[in-house]
Amino acid sequence: MVDSTFLRLINLRSPPSTTAHSGLRLCISALHALHSHYTTSTSTTKEPKHYNNNNNGKWFTLPPFTPTLNGAALGKELSARSSQSKADVSTTALKWVLKCCPDLPRSLVQKLFRLRQVRRESNTMESTDVGAQDQERSLKRVAAKDSMNGGDRIFLPITVKQEVPSEKQKLYCNEEEANFIRSLVLYKDPAIVVVNKPPGMAVQGGIGIKTSLDELAAACLSYDHSEPPRLVHRLDRDSSGILVLGRTQISATVLHSIFREKTCGAKDDIDNEERILQRKYWALVIGSPRRPKGLISAPLGKVVVDNGKSDRITIIDNPQNMSAQLAITEYQVIKSSCHGFTWLELSPLTGRKHQLRVHCAEALGTPIVGDLKYGWQAHRNLKQLPCPMKSNENPTKGKTVPFGLDLESGSISEKHPHLHLHCKQMVLPNVSEALQNVQFSSNYDLSEVESLELVAPLPSHMQRSWDILNS
Repeated sequence: MVDSTFLRLINLRSPPSTTAHSGLRLCISALHALHSHYTTSTSTTKEPKHYNNNNNGKWFTLPPFTPTLNGAALGKELSARSSQSKADVSTTALKWVLKCCPDLPRSLVQKLFRLRQVRRESNTMESTDVGAQDQERSLKRVAAKDSMNGGDRIFLPITVKQEVPSEKQKLYCNEEEANFIRSLVLYKDPAIVVVNKPPGMAVQGGIGIKTSLDELAAACLSYDHSEPPRLVHRLDRDSSGILVLGRTQISATVLHSIFREKTCGAKDDIDNEERILQRKYWALVIGSPRRPKGLISAPLGKVVVDNGKSDRITIIDNPQNMSAQLAITEYQVIKSSCHGFTWLELSPLTGRKHQLRVHCAEALGTPIVGDLKYGWQAHRNLKQLPCPMKSNENPTKGKTVPFGLDLESGSISEKHPHLHLHCKQMVLPNVSEALQNVQFSSNYDLSEVESLELVAPLPSHMQRSWDILNS
């Protein structure tokens, strides 16, 4: 059952100071109707002299502000669910510009606000009887932190059009590639799509990455939606398992806040068995922990190595260090092997980079199989185990896999095993059901909304390692 506080927070809306009176249904429908776009217009009214307008009245005009559900506020309130504090649900001028203009660099938008080049036309001042002189006065400077009211319009200098990057060419997938990506889908509804990420595929693009899962999802997993799926969390390139993407702006915002606020409220969740978000990873490690189960609370930070050529994450001994980040992981032994390997179930209460890999290697002293970054010394003496052959083994062997992925090798029977870390299970709120019911009735009782329980089968190399150790 979903936490009652989370369900109550779905009912959040923009502050009462706005001019919207049609309730939550209008908020949600308006959000779905509003796509990230912006239009150019030439204002017929002249700017007051003290505005120093150098564009002869020409402005880059954003759509009128529409009150919507505030996913970020939902996450903030969620992190303080045991208190009576109220989250700030207002939308600032800066947030509205970034929402409407996702292609504009954030640094540029912030610079425009600092230089006082952003204007607002307040809806509260509009009237059919207002004269031209009053119309001029309605266009006023706005600061980045100023709250937006329903119907307000933001005006940017027309020159920002030159700063908008050319539209990125959409990734094209052939039929084989598209079918492969769609075969990864574990679950989908109007709000989310969940995939079982294969090992070796990057979630996001970067240096040396030709294709990433976020781009492939946008090309192959939009289905009947006009918006592409959006990432709400990440997995390491060499790990595998459950990856959740939001299919709409509002669902992505809510889910992203849940993932983010889970980390912020980790200390309060240690003894909470009914957590809003639960993740369980399976990992095969070298060695065995001293205790069959426990809680790891070891702050992490980034350090530079190899004379500045690379960096890595490590446990920070001094928690007062400015770079230290709270990191908490629950673990328990699933099964031990006489060959010196142990299967662990890992439940991260926070979401730090390489958290599970570092906690296993440095806190437990049992690095994950295939993790040469944090366990290369343990791999130096790692012995290959013989793989029992079966008549029906590797039915896909010999078949080519798109995107250059190697999904057949990498078990502990090979000299260079792949990373044995897999997000196997996840429990999260059914955001689609909640939003759908609230859309039709703002007074709908959300206490009965169920949670989603997702399970992803082990990748081939981990399944073979399991079979080898059980033979």
